[in-house]
Amino acid sequence: MRKSLLLLVPIALLGACTYGITLDDAGKNVRTAWSGDMSSCHDLGKVTVSVMDHVGPVNRNDIKVRDELEVMARNEAAKMHADTIKPLSDPKDGSQPWGAYQCGTAQLAPAHRPATAPTNPAAQPNPQTAPGAFETYPAKGN
Repeated sequence: MRKSLLLLVPIALLGACTYGITLDDAGKNVRTAWSGDMSSCHDLGKVTVSVMDHVGPVNRNDIKVRDELEVMARNEAAKMHADTIKPLSDPKDGSQPWGAYQCGTAQLAPAHRPATAPTNPAAQPNPQTAPGAFETYPAKGN
């Protein structure tokens, strides 16, 4: 009984690591720019977020850590009225700095429209899913 309890406690602790890190409604309006020129955007400052990257001697999954850092950065950037974030460096020891920017919708629009653009506005492509654009999705569907 005591041995099984000792095995269950670390598992329960590892499972609880992601509790409470969810994308806020305001954070859903913040996009992540992984690369590219941000000179057309207004720099609002820097956001540094951190999560636990290990529990005791056990390292956490790097993808989960990076996902949580992005979610937290989007939430914090929304508080600054930013609409775009960009990582300033790779995560180190569970901490990562992000730049917060206000770019507006002009940067999200496609660079050109096809010559045969549809006349139905509902049939026009979404600028975020246009060819050459990309979307990011949180690992847990938030």
